[in-house]
Order: sequence, then structure tokens, then C-alpha cells
Amino acid sequence: MIKIDAIGRKILRELSQDGRISNLELAERVGLSPSACLRRVQELERSGVIAGYRARIDPAKLGLTFLAYVTVGLSTHTKKAQADFEAAMADAPEVRECHNITGAIEFLLRIETEDLSAYKHFHTEVLGMLPQVHSITTYVLMDSPKDERA
Repeated sequence: MIKIDAIGRKILRELSQDGRISNLELAERVGLSPSACLRRVQELERSGVIAGYRARIDPAKLGLTFLAYVTVGLSTHTKKAQADFEAAMADAPEVRECHNITGAIEFLLRIETEDLSAYKHFHTEVLGMLPQVHSITTYVLMDSPKDERA
């Protein structure tokens, strides 16, 4: 684990809100000189704390207006069943996130589709066809008052 001081946390907070901020603006916001700020950012990148930068995409602008979280329980708890399920999810473009979690079910998925009809197709023809899937529960997203994903 890497120890991050208060300035490092400020840098990370600013970059997580705007990964395209100029070094000059970032330095000003966190109270460092531009050269010291650049060194700090480069060290955070080298150490792997900053794993990369990405664009935040608005799914609605792409016509993906149906968003849901889906829990999936597997029928068998083997390494092969888990690997097969994960491989199927990696190949499914509707699946934007796939998390292996603890509890009564094994996986939590974030699904983005054009509409309910497209989700029903994914639910029936993709998830429903996988032999290792035992249970599927869908939670339709109505709003996201806080979303800090990049």
C-alpha cells in the first residue's frame, strides 16, 4: 500500500474530477509549483496509484437509455463455472461492469442497453442461456444523484 499525503489526495481528487486539467491549473488548485506538481503526478502514475485516464461517456447520448444493475447467482460454485461466466460477460457489449461479490449471489453487473426490449433480449438470450446461471435479479436504475465513476 502506498501512503498518500494531503497534497497527494488533493491531486487525486482534482484529477478524478477532471483528468484533462492542465498541470498549471492543477498546481494552482493544490498549492504547488507547476514543476513540483508534475513530479508528484508522475510519481503517482509510476507507482500505479493513477492507473490511467479515460473519457466519461454519457450512455444516453449513444442511445443507451436503459440502465440496470443485475445480480447473478451461479448454479455451481466451481472455478470453471466462474471462469466461463466471466468469459461470457467479457464478450457481452451490454455489460459495462462485472463484479464478483460476496453474499447470497456471486456477481453484480451494470448493464446498458437502448431500451427495455434490448435488455429483455440480453436477459433471455445471453444470461438465460448460460448453463451456470441459477438466478437473475434486475434492479432498474431510475436516477444517479451521485456517480463518481470515471
